[in-house]
Amino acid sequence: MTYHDDPYELGLFWHWGPIVTLILSATVTLTTWKWWPPEQSLFWSAHFALYMLLNVLSLYNFVKAVLVGPGLLPRGWHPVNPKEAKYMQYCKKCEGYKAPRVHHCRRCDRCVMKMDHHCPWINRCVGWSNQMYFVFFLFFYLMSNLHAFCVLTISGYQFFLDSTEMARRHHNGNLERYLRQHFFSIFMAIMSFGLTIGIVLCMLKLLVIQIGAILKNITDVEQWIVEKARARRYKKNMKPFVFPYNLGWKLNLAEVFNIERQHRGHGIEFPVVKGCNQYTLTLEQLAQKAEKRNRTRTYKCILPATGSWLPIWSQGLRVTFDSPLTDDPRIKLEPNDLIRVTRKRKHWLFGERVVGDDSRKGAIRGWFPRRCAVEVNDNGDTIANAAAKPEAPNESKHRVGKSKKSDKTNKDL
Repeated sequence: MTYHDDPYELGLFWHWGPIVTLILSATVTLTTWKWWPPEQSLFWSAHFALYMLLNVLSLYNFVKAVLVGPGLLPRGWHPVNPKEAKYMQYCKKCEGYKAPRVHHCRRCDRCVMKMDHHCPWINRCVGWSNQMYFVFFLFFYLMSNLHAFCVLTISGYQFFLDSTEMARRHHNGNLERYLRQHFFSIFMAIMSFGLTIGIVLCMLKLLVIQIGAILKNITDVEQWIVEKARARRYKKNMKPFVFPYNLGWKLNLAEVFNIERQHRGHGIEFPVVKGCNQYTLTLEQLAQKAEKRNRTRTYKCILPATGSWLPIWSQGLRVTFDSPLTDDPRIKLEPNDLIRVTRKRKHWLFGERVVGDDSRKGAIRGWFPRRCAVEVNDNGDTIANAAAKPEAPNESKHRVGKSKKSDKTNKDL
């Protein structure tokens, strides 16, 4: 199996993200075509050719970003040298080790090479193989919609300037009747105008984020790891963490836009700065996860959790409105379930349900309401009850005897 094998590539387009993207693109393109200025001049003909070229290029790179994919690590992958496995993380889902810069995407259900983020609009992750196509798609889509915005603005302005004269010629000066006759065309123009504004702002923001990350040769996932590394080392007075893949902006750009250089390491090995090695970032992740395990607390479910994103009826408005603003799953719990909690909020907890013999479906790792569980110790007793637990009889007699002996000593004194 190669790194790009995916038996359902064409099926990836049958998803709300690509479908919505293609529908919006078709709507704006056809509406702009309809409202294109009617002047037969070389200027507007060249502009029309440029506009269609931008649309074709954006569509081409969109399709390539989906079909090429981010680069998937084969299931059950192991390093060539077995001794190197101790420097890597193990993925239970893929039943194999994670190469450097590889992260597991729960939506793709695969380990992804140099994973940046999962993009719902292409229904795939952005990573090692398709980041170049994704950035080109953002750029050409931005330019085509900016072009459409200008054309719709000019044509719309000219239409309303000429509307009175056209109403006088064709409808005896009845402007309302003229506008009503062209209602659908006007509605589509206004809607497309609004869409172009929203798309331009969205694409511009995403493009700035992507270019900024590429210039530093860092992914969105790695940025979070580096932030935690700096905070962890600062608290422990350790040597500052050096991100190993920032080679300078020129070489960083080549890592994405130079096909030969990009595929030199096959998504497994990457050039690193002096003083670092292939496992510098991986070892830091292992250290962070070790500390995370030490912070893990066990909770026991006492009230059912529905797993709903908006548990208004079961938890009330206060808990619902404080729901974490993330796309992490919500897990369904039943009384006596045990959960390993790693993150806490005022009304919510994040953890992984300890799976027993049950065959329940759904996510086992995610958020759940805090009131549904209580913290327990290693013996299974709640922390509050353990603190107030009565003393054993023998221990009580010992304390009483000791107390009497102390009183007798005081009297002798």
